Parts: sequence; structure tokens; C-alpha cells
Amino acid sequence: MTHPEPTKAPTEAPAKAPTEAPAKAPAKAPARSPAEGLAKGPAKDSVESPALPVASGRDVLGAALALVRADRRGFLAAVLLNVCAVGAGLVAPWLLGEIVERVRAGSGVRTVDRLAAGILAASLAQILLTRWARLHAHRFGERAQARVRERFAARLLGLPPAVAERAGTGDLVVRGTTDIATVGTTLRDAGPEVFVAALQVPLILGAAVLVSPPLGACGVLGLAVTWAAARWYLRRAPAAYLAEGEANAALAEEVTASAAGARTTEVYGLAERRLVRVLDRVAAAHRAREGTLALRSVLFPAVDFGAFLPVAGALLLGGLLHAHGLASLGAVLACALYLRKLSDPVDILLQWLEFLQRGTASFARVEGLGLVGGEAPVPAPRAPTGEGTLRLEAVRHSYDGDRVAVRDVDLTVRPGERLVVVGPSGAGKTTLGRLVSGAETPSGGAVTLDGVPVHTLPPGRVVLVTQEHHVFLGTLRENLALAAPGAGDADLERALATVGAHWTRELPAGLDTPLGPGGLAPDGAAIQQLSLARTLLLDPGVLVLDEATSLIDPRTARRTERALAAVLAGRTVITVAHRLHTTRDADRVAVMENGALTELGTHDELVRAGGTYAGLWRAWHGEDAG
Repeated sequence: MTHPEPTKAPTEAPAKAPTEAPAKAPAKAPARSPAEGLAKGPAKDSVESPALPVASGRDVLGAALALVRADRRGFLAAVLLNVCAVGAGLVAPWLLGEIVERVRAGSGVRTVDRLAAGILAASLAQILLTRWARLHAHRFGERAQARVRERFAARLLGLPPAVAERAGTGDLVVRGTTDIATVGTTLRDAGPEVFVAALQVPLILGAAVLVSPPLGACGVLGLAVTWAAARWYLRRAPAAYLAEGEANAALAEEVTASAAGARTTEVYGLAERRLVRVLDRVAAAHRAREGTLALRSVLFPAVDFGAFLPVAGALLLGGLLHAHGLASLGAVLACALYLRKLSDPVDILLQWLEFLQRGTASFARVEGLGLVGGEAPVPAPRAPTGEGTLRLEAVRHSYDGDRVAVRDVDLTVRPGERLVVVGPSGAGKTTLGRLVSGAETPSGGAVTLDGVPVHTLPPGRVVLVTQEHHVFLGTLRENLALAAPGAGDADLERALATVGAHWTRELPAGLDTPLGPGGLAPDGAAIQQLSLARTLLLDPGVLVLDEATSLIDPRTARRTERALAAVLAGRTVITVAHRLHTTRDADRVAVMENGALTELGTHDELVRAGGTYAGLWRAWHGEDAG
């Protein structure tokens, strides 16, 4: 049986509500050139373990039972209709055997006509009942798939950003598209088909045994062959299909990364190396696919033999018994028809068994998301403006358990303070910003806001804005209203003016201008301005800026950041500065070196101290003098 492949479409969703956009690659120390980052050599033959977990069989079973409980009526209606349809299908072979016996006994045409009418009525009833049963089963499957999608979206939004980044776009996209589509097909099509087939097998076999126990036993022999083949297959299939899913996710991740870094690849002449990596992933996915294909190549021939054996045995044994007067011709015919009919549900079971394994593996991957971060948190009432003391106590962090990116940082940021974090490249500035925002959970120590760990806070309390931003499909108004659904046009325009997005006033359609394909395609600087405007509308208690104006020219960036500071007066603003034009306006400046906090004070204090900051300031001031 051939099943259509589900359409793959990437799904865009933020990793965590407080995070404006997916942050940069986490580790910044030691720094590497783009060429070094791309030239890692070919991928390994084996597929790495997924960053996101995979649910156990017990978890998958529990999730499936929860879907059944959520729609009991639909499930029970499908079950009852299927039972009735199976019962109606058992009538025709028995009546056909009766016709043979009545004709042999000399019954007239009227008797045959009545029995034939019974066969017609039973067949018609089976057709109608099967249609209604499938209708109810498909409705149940569609509702169940909708619940799976909704739960997956909620869990995706609740993922800690660091976990989402380590998982990679490819794994999340495959789980959210291909895996969920496979689960949906399993619930809508495979599940009902397998259930009906599993119900038919014992009923058909029981009917054959009632007509003639010796002939019915032939069906047991065929089922034994099929059961042995299925048992062999089921022992090996789950691991094989999980490996295939992981290989597909790794391939998608590699292709996505290659497409995203196409320009860098071209600049450094690394096209051949990237091609080798992609082809290695293709080869790994091909090997995983061959593994599942090898299992099917053993299963299906064994099933065909198991389906042929009962009918052949019933005819041979039935002929022998009839010759000795131990079985009537009608009984032999009815049993042969029943056992021939037995091959249909067995074929369905085995044809869908392969897909069920795929569906179970996909369900395990989808449910695995629930083992990480739970569902998206419900926003809690925000603290009054100006409240909130941010503390870092003995904070250390390592991305890989080996290299330490931040070490033993103790820092208290007062409510409403403007703190700028500076330092050489690879000093740990970005990592510190991510820890402060809750995008990363520290390996040691604690980062708290009024005593509460920041990574547990509800959306909107602490917001991280990086240089990477999103423009979602929709109008300019819809993009801005994501942060404040109840904001009026005046509020939206005020936010745009504050961040210097005056170009929006010249748009013919104004706030109704569509963004994305077919509409306006803003450049990087404009996208950063839209992101900052959303941040203003969100009105966070603590704002962390990491290169949030890097794509805007320095003079405009300086005006934008000063305007932000004026509007966000009373809020805590922490800026990870790679350009020093805002440090003079800050309340305090923190200097990071080799992951440690080495200097802390006002701009004037640090310049007079003549340390690292003074050197950075002299270098920057010389560059900025013109």
C-alpha cells in the first residue's frame, strides 16, 4: 500500500515569549573565523543523538489514551459502527454455504432467492455501516490531530531558547511538520483501519471454526506464520524507524544551515566542503531508509505466504473430509470463503503495521518535546514600574561542560539602572546577557529578579533583544500589535517614531502595509527598528539589548538608544555594547574579560582608573572622532 508523503512546510514560532528573536550562536570563546566555523570536516557516518528527547513507549501510550478520553463519544461511535459492519460482513459467506446445501437438498428457486436477497441486504448494510464507521473514525482522527498540533505549539513556545537553539531548526521543523503529519495520518487512517482489521480477524476465524472446527484450524496455522513474521519485525522496527527519523532531522538541519550560510560559503570557497557534509547526511538518511526497507522485504513475503496457506489447507482438507462424509460441501465452501476473507484484514494489519511503526516513532518524537520545558507559561501580573532588583551571585556558565564562558560573576543591578557591559571579543558579554535575560540557565550560581530565578519568570518581565529579528507575514500593524494586542494606531505610530522608523510615514498604506512576500521587504536596519518598536509596546520591566542596533548607522543608533532610554526611564536596561557610543550615558559600566567581571563603575571612574575600559574607550574615541 502506498501512502502519500505529507507536505513539508516550515513552521515559524518564537522559542520563548520573553525572547524577541532567536539569539546568536551561544559560545563566543574562543572566537573562530567564519571559515573555521564552516570547515569542520565531513559529518560522521552515524547520526548524532537528538538534542531534544524522545518519549518512551509508555508515554506515547498514555498520550494516545488521553486523546481517546478527550473524545470518548466519537471513539465509541466509531467502535460500535465498526463492530456492526464486521458482523454484517460475516453473513454473506454463511448464506452462500446455505444456498449450496439447499440446492443439493432439492430446495426451489424461492428459497435460493430469499437467501440471495439476504446476501444482498447484508452486503449493503456492511457498505453503509463501513462508510459511517470511517466517517466517525476520520472525524475522531482529525480532532485528535488538532489537539496534538495545539499541544505541540504550546510546548514549542514554552521551550527554553537555549534548548531550542541546541536542537536546531531542522529537528524542530521535522517534528512540527513531517512527524505531526505522520501522527495525524496514523490517527485518521491507520488507527481506524488497524482497529477494524484487528476486530475482523477473531470474528472471521471464530465463524470458520463454528462452521467446521477442523477447517477453521487451518486459519490458525496461517496466523501462526504471520504472527512469527510480525513478531520478528516488531522487535527491530521501533529502533529502525527512530533512527530514520533522526537521520531525516539531521539532513534537514544540514540543508538549512547550508542555505542560511550560502554567502559565507561562497566568500570562503567552502562549497565543496559543505557539499560533502550534506552528502554525508544524505548517505546516512539513505542507510537508515534501507534499514527499514530491509525489514519490510522480509515481512511482506511472509505475510503473503501466511495468507495463502489457510485457504489452500482448507480446500485440501475440506476435499478430504467431504470425500469421507465428514464435512458438507456448503461447510467447505463457507470455510474457504471465510479464510479467504481472513487474508484481507491480515493484509491491512501488515500493510499498516509498517506505517504504525513510523507513526509511533513520530509520536514519540512529538511527545518528546513535553519532556523538556512543558507548555508556554501563562503571563502573571507584572511588577509595578521601577521595581525589581537583579542579582547575579557566583554565576558561572559553560555550554559544553568544558570551556567556561562566564566565571564567578557577582553583580547587583539596581531597579531602573542603565548598565552597559563591554569587553574584548569573546569576553563573555553575550553569554552574560543571555543569562540575565533567562535565555540560558547558569551552570552554577543564580540569576534572580527580586529573589525569583529569571528563567522561571513569565513573559514580559525580562526581554532580550538581539541583532537577529523577525518580520512575520502580515501587515505592519499586525507585526507591532504582537507585543500589545490592545494598542491603538496612535500608540503604534508613537513607538515607531521613538525608534526613528520615520520611513513608515511615507508608506501609502501606512500601518496596513503588508510585509513579506508580495509586500514590503524591509532591510536589516528597518527590521531592527520594528523589533525595538515592539519592545517599547511590550513595556518590559528589564530590557537586555545585545547588538540590537548593530545594523543601524552609528548616529541613528545613538539617537535610537537615547530615545529608548528616555521612554524606558525607570526600567532596568542592560546593554551589551560592541560599540561604545552609549557608555558615557550609562549609570555604570561593567567590563568583562575572559568570562570574568574585572571592572565596574561609572564611565569617568573607569577612564581615570586607566584599566581595560580606558584602553577600549581611547581606541573607540579615536575611531569615532571624525
